[in-house]
Amino acid sequence: MHFLDKELWFPPVSETHPSGIIAVGGDLSTERLLLAYRSGIFPWFEDGEPITWWAPEYRMVLFPDDFKPSKSMRNILNRNVFKVTFNKDFRAVISNCQTAKREGQNGTWITDDMIEAYCKLHELGYAKSVEVWQNNELVGGLYGIDLGHVFCGESMFSKVSNASKVAFVSLVNYLKDNHYLLLDCQVYNEHLESLGCGEIDRDDFMQILHYRPK
Repeated sequence: MHFLDKELWFPPVSETHPSGIIAVGGDLSTERLLLAYRSGIFPWFEDGEPITWWAPEYRMVLFPDDFKPSKSMRNILNRNVFKVTFNKDFRAVISNCQTAKREGQNGTWITDDMIEAYCKLHELGYAKSVEVWQNNELVGGLYGIDLGHVFCGESMFSKVSNASKVAFVSLVNYLKDNHYLLLDCQVYNEHLESLGCGEIDRDDFMQILHYRPK
């Protein structure tokens, strides 16, 4: 495990600790965050803890072209219960993700400093959001980092049933239409698995991340 200071760098992911932690310290500057995502690394820590950077051995991902929404999900979309927008209110989405109650978690890993850092990335066009509305109220959404061929999903929230699923399906449809190779969901959880995501080896993930068409 490496300890970072003001110098802008990350070790190669091959040097990741078995826990999945690759480095501790540094800052949440735009430059460092972009370098992290482009290097297969993401920040994940709770308020009051040092900034902790991760590159787990197995990565939860979705290949957009392989995604097939369930029949029930297609029915929900066809009923037009929700309105979906992109990048209309990024700050509201990330703020709702911060305050969302999550099973098995006491607090949030989205600190106030992270909100400001990602809002800055949004202003620069790198961080993007999907909003789900019902009766003009924001009831669900998600956000992440757009690398052009890979979208790194960060968090989602839902205030009513199925709202986060609608955000997820809307994002995947956008990624399919624009020929993205991968949706990175970082680490395993049952909700992501229910949406069709699965784990791949870190080396395979890095190959896709660094792929450049000739």
